[in-house]
Amino acid sequence: MFADALRQFSFDGTPTAEFEEGGLRYFVNAFWTAGQRRGHSIHEISYRACFKSQLPAFFIERLTDPGDRVFDPFSGRGTTAVQAALLGRAPAANDVNPLSAMLCAPRLDPPSVEAVRSKLAEIDLSSAVGDPAEADLLAFYHPDTLRQINALRAWLLDRGDALDRVDAWIRMVAINRLTGHSTGFFSVYTMPPNQAVSAGSQRKINEVRGQVPPPRDVRAIILKKTLSLLADGSPPPHPPAILLTGPAERTPGLADGSVDLVVTSPPFLDVVDYEGDNWLRCWFAGIDAADVRIDRHRDVAAWEAFVRRGFQEFARVVRPGGFVAFEVGEVRGGTVLLERHVASAIEGLPFDVLGVMLNQQTFTKTANCWGVNNNRGGTNTNRIVMAVRR
Repeated sequence: MFADALRQFSFDGTPTAEFEEGGLRYFVNAFWTAGQRRGHSIHEISYRACFKSQLPAFFIERLTDPGDRVFDPFSGRGTTAVQAALLGRAPAANDVNPLSAMLCAPRLDPPSVEAVRSKLAEIDLSSAVGDPAEADLLAFYHPDTLRQINALRAWLLDRGDALDRVDAWIRMVAINRLTGHSTGFFSVYTMPPNQAVSAGSQRKINEVRGQVPPPRDVRAIILKKTLSLLADGSPPPHPPAILLTGPAERTPGLADGSVDLVVTSPPFLDVVDYEGDNWLRCWFAGIDAADVRIDRHRDVAAWEAFVRRGFQEFARVVRPGGFVAFEVGEVRGGTVLLERHVASAIEGLPFDVLGVMLNQQTFTKTANCWGVNNNRGGTNTNRIVMAVRR
């Protein structure tokens, strides 16, 4: 049934190409738009190695009904959960990094712009106790900007569990505005906001560019980003969300057979240093990045075992007839086909592999799918293993 639907659908009307290789059936097409900003404005929170909202939207719209539970066990910035809420489904998300829930939860139930404006006016950003990291942080921030950041951070940490939805929203936006490459961020010009460089690397960037951190207005930047995120409105009413923090192989907050669809993308081997990329965000949020045990595997066999542990838990939480869309992307120049290892990891578990979707916007022949050359470099092709729970 799902295979028939894939054959009939493409974003631009091009017929879906099919072939078999390595015991798997592949479906190749442009299944959704390549546009970078075609999704809802509330998704525009940066995170390293995140997929676009069109990916979960494709599966949620076709494989679930309003009210169904949609789960992402490697949630990152929470794209799947937020898209599920936008479509009236019941969001569920898990990530080993507590930063994930901080980025996701506020966007499921946003406050009004006026509430954010009023709260920002109440917070005293004029003074703050110095921080041991201040010498390093001055590579990114003007001293006046850093004073404001420290004051906001201290105010948020002092409130602890007493944070209300407006406070949580302000924290989420501030985390997203810490560093970036435009005047819309607190920092001097640096790497994109999903990847914080070290202080030493930033000093080198400053030297090469002949730049010094300029003063920024923290309140104004948070309010401007709030207006941008809420430009398309808030999610409609939807069932309550379940947000968990922990390893994907243990999600006790989800009942047996309670999930209708999993849409996720796990860490890919050694491709991304999530701890290193998020050190500054973790500092602001009061998280010890060294305590966040994000899986990084250089060995394919170890990665396959990690995937199997995840699917063993999926077998518990996904109902019979429910689906898993497991996005594995392209790694090591397309020389390692992770979908083969996902299929191997699933063997013996109560799942049937339906096939592998290759979503790409430009291709001329099937052979182009196997490397990154089809899109002229980079990880531009989504490779999604589709499975159904027996």
